[in-house]
Amino acid sequence: MLIAGFPAGAWGTNCYLVAPAAGEECVIIDPGHQAAPGVEDAIRKHRLKPVAVVLTHGHIDHVASVVPVCGAHDVPAWIHPEDRFMMSDPEKGIGRSIGMPLMGELTVGEPDDVKELTDGAKLALAGMELTVAHAPGHTKGSVTFGLPEAADIPPVMFSGDLLFAGSIGRTDFPGGSMDDMLESLARVCLPLDDSTVVLSGHGPQTTIGQERATNPYLRQVAVGRQGNSAFETPRRGM
Repeated sequence: MLIAGFPAGAWGTNCYLVAPAAGEECVIIDPGHQAAPGVEDAIRKHRLKPVAVVLTHGHIDHVASVVPVCGAHDVPAWIHPEDRFMMSDPEKGIGRSIGMPLMGELTVGEPDDVKELTDGAKLALAGMELTVAHAPGHTKGSVTFGLPEAADIPPVMFSGDLLFAGSIGRTDFPGGSMDDMLESLARVCLPLDDSTVVLSGHGPQTTIGQERATNPYLRQVAVGRQGNSAFETPRRGM
């Protein structure tokens, strides 16, 4: 398995290219702000052929390069229907203007081919199977993508802005909800094996075992407590 990731743009959003091996078809996850050059570099370096872009949610820091990346390779973009509107109207997703100079650098809109994700779907792409889990909280249409354990890697979860190393995504933008976030953490993350590698939308990789032991939010849902007033850990994501 080949997973090539890099942080891109003003928000340092992690973009990933996933393939069975170098020289094969690949899936691109979350090509955000200024991600297109890094995507092309990884494609050339590993001799990859993109077949799809898949999106963990619709915030502009995760979707800003969807139009040029999909257009350059004539591939579809997959997104949950609750977040689809953000591709064409990114400011509505964060409840305020993100700044005219920055907006001037972006190609806002949908690519030619958009497909919608559903909870529990299994996407057969590039010779792999990505399992979709709807995980609202950061946005209404947030999802994670899971890869099963393989001969050369443990199971992997691409968590978007649901779960980070030591923290979680923020819930104060339109469509965000701390109650939904905690429910998603309990339903999506807690059942996973401790060996599961978590590749998130921002920051370093971690594992479910590490987060189960140290992440205050995941620990909260693990013991069934309610409320979040005791937690001061900063939350990430745009």
